[in-house]
Amino acid sequence: IHFHERLHNWSSSNVRNRIMENQNKIIRDCQIHPTAIISPYINLYECEIQERVFIGPFVEIQKGAIIKRGARISSHTFICSGVTIGEDCFIGHGVMFTNGRFTTDSFETGRFLNTKEEQTIIGDRVRIGSSSVLLPITIGFDSIIGAGTVVTKNIEPNSVVVGNPGKVIRK
Repeated sequence: IHFHERLHNWSSSNVRNRIMENQNKIIRDCQIHPTAIISPYINLYECEIQERVFIGPFVEIQKGAIIKRGARISSHTFICSGVTIGEDCFIGHGVMFTNGRFTTDSFETGRFLNTKEEQTIIGDRVRIGSSSVLLPITIGFDSIIGAGTVVTKNIEPNSVVVGNPGKVIRK
């Protein structure tokens, strides 16, 4: 078994309504471009993977997520529904995307008030360092997010962001 598998014979028409469970991959109802490289030990559900994308091992990509051409998703990354990753982006190891900001009505009851799914948009040519966490935000093109950064607010293009919470240190 090869570590990476090219899905040359897969097109949108024959990937839909099909579940692939070989080489420890679960791929269900996805649109995957034939030039995408998909590693083993992944879960892909109802997402779109465009041309020249690399998906590393132990990655999950959920319904409605879009990974645009030339993006590289490193191992152990979680991309939830509502996420769009721009062209030629690099996502480091263990990056966690979220799609909700949950608040409670009080500490006593702990009831969730906001469970609405929100969008996360990553611009083109963005670099996100390993172990970063992204709340539902927009990151402008050509930005760099340092390793371990927790991004809680929208980021303008050409920014460098580090820390917890993330702070812009250069534009």
